[in-house]
This record gives sequence, C-alpha cells and structure tokens, in this order.
Amino acid sequence: MFNAPLISVVDDDELILISLDSLLRSYGYTVKTYNSAYAFLQSSGPEQTDCLISDMQMPGMCGVQMYEALAARNLHIPTLFITGKSGLPPHFSDRVRKPEGYFAKPFHTAALLACIEAIMKRRG
Repeated sequence: MFNAPLISVVDDDELILISLDSLLRSYGYTVKTYNSAYAFLQSSGPEQTDCLISDMQMPGMCGVQMYEALAARNLHIPTLFITGKSGLPPHFSDRVRKPEGYFAKPFHTAALLACIEAIMKRRG
C-alpha cells in the first residue's frame, strides 16, 4: 500500500492553509495544517513530517524560531519558508541546517511544487 508523503503547513493565515492544503492534496500528498508554530510543535507532526512549509512571520513564535526548536530536538525536516516580506533570508547559526528554500508571497505554485518534488526524490 502506498503511503503518500506528509507535508505539514504552518501559517497563521487561514486562506494560505486552505489553498496549500487543496493544492498539495491534488498532487497526491498527505497534508496536515497548523495555524501556529506552537500547535505544530505540540503535535505529533514533527516526527511524521516529510516536508515542512512554514510562514516566517507569525504571532508568538515565528517560523525561524520553530525551525531552530526542531533542530534543537534533532529533527531536521526539509523546510520551505514562505514570507510576505522581501529581502534576504534570515541568518542561521552553523549548527542549524539551512532551509531548502524561500518563497515570497504571492509565490508561484509551480516553483514550490518543483522544490517539493526535488525534496521527495532525495528522500527516496
């Protein structure tokens, strides 16, 4: 039986969650959505996720802080950040693996899907 890869999406914008959930499911992925970094970290999602898509700017804990918290747990999930702000990506310490990519909102879904596909091919 085929188990579709799980993509977790973390964003405080409900429309983004709904849109990405629909898009990714239409391409055969299993999707779980979370409206905050805290909700994701407190769930079983981190241990089950094959690819993480996260907003960078969220109330409370931002996406970068969540990513660093995952690294502190020794969970290195391939991560794509989406952001409403332009500019350079954030700096990460040398102890933290760099995220797979950054996409400015509104982003091209074809580019996002191509990046996810490349991640999945590497994961085998």
